[in-house]
Amino acid sequence: MIEWRDDAALLATRPFGETSVIIEVFSATHGRHAGVVRGGTSRKVAPILQPGAQLSVTWKARLDSHMGAFTVEPIRSRAAVAMGDRMALAGLNAVCALLVMVLPERETHPPLYDRTIALLDLLGQSDIWPLAYLRWEQALLDEMGFGMDLSACAVRGTNEELIYVSPKSGRAVSRQAAGEWADRMLPLPPVLAGQGDASNAEILRALGTTGFFIEHRLIKGMGDRPMPAARVRLLEAIARQGG
Repeated sequence: MIEWRDDAALLATRPFGETSVIIEVFSATHGRHAGVVRGGTSRKVAPILQPGAQLSVTWKARLDSHMGAFTVEPIRSRAAVAMGDRMALAGLNAVCALLVMVLPERETHPPLYDRTIALLDLLGQSDIWPLAYLRWEQALLDEMGFGMDLSACAVRGTNEELIYVSPKSGRAVSRQAAGEWADRMLPLPPVLAGQGDASNAEILRALGTTGFFIEHRLIKGMGDRPMPAARVRLLEAIARQGG
């Protein structure tokens, strides 16, 4: 019998038989991992199994290749915050949907796990959450090997008037270097490089650029799947908030 125990964030649940559910969690030392929770539909257990919940999980299986079974204990619920705030709910759903889609099963990503928990702990703080989410998407791209290099122009090597990102290389491009290719470039708002205006309008422009690489590099590399609808709803929530 193989067994391990860890703290994890709950990403998703789906029915399994009449009284059980299959859950997917994200932990620092075991990555995205699935398993069965027996009695997961019961009145005692079901309220615990809400997306974003922080759990202490124990996984057991006869062989490592088996799905195995989880027993769970609650550490922190984020359901109340999410249900009481439209931005928080949209953000929570977007984070969970993206992680379920892009994380290879059982591949560990401790830095991304830490960033994810820190982001989820900010749910409900709608004044700072959009910027924190942008930084999380940048960290996601970095961790998965599709990070952007915004330090200097890919063509000239300078760091002046960097206003574009190359959709091919993910590197910054200056106004002068873009030339006739400018209309094919992605925008590089200063906030994407950690500078300037962090208004929601600018954050949305930056999320358009990170979204391009998530959709056309990260997700497309795993099959022909669309961007999760939950992320689209999050951007709509940020736009409605204004600022």
